[in-house]
Amino acid sequence: MDMTIHASFLPHTDPEATLTFYRDVLGFEVRNNVKYGDMAWITVGPPGQPDTSLVLQPVAAFPGLTDDERRMITEMMAKGTYAALNLATKDVDATFNRLQASDAEVVQEPTDQPYGVRDCSFRDPAGNLIRIQQAS
Repeated sequence: MDMTIHASFLPHTDPEATLTFYRDVLGFEVRNNVKYGDMAWITVGPPGQPDTSLVLQPVAAFPGLTDDERRMITEMMAKGTYAALNLATKDVDATFNRLQASDAEVVQEPTDQPYGVRDCSFRDPAGNLIRIQQAS
């Protein structure tokens, strides 16, 4: 089978804060920024990897959700229990120091996990958990 991950989706609640975090803090390229009223779908991805994208979409745009469900999702996002993204870097300690200096919300400092990886984690402006692992 010849299949790759083309795009994954994460919800956001504030397009400007989201754009700043993924572009300026994480260093992702902005590939698209589609606005509709006060909503924005922001597509970003790592430089040099044009075939892998992350689409950050507004919670309000999830089709078929009730207002109560949207509120519940927003509350879960704020607690960091709704969505997560795992990234990898060659130097997790240097990446941690750079992100911490940007005032990103630290969840976990670099740690050697019992399952064999060294990682750290942050929350994006919407509360999504961003776990960064040391690349092998």
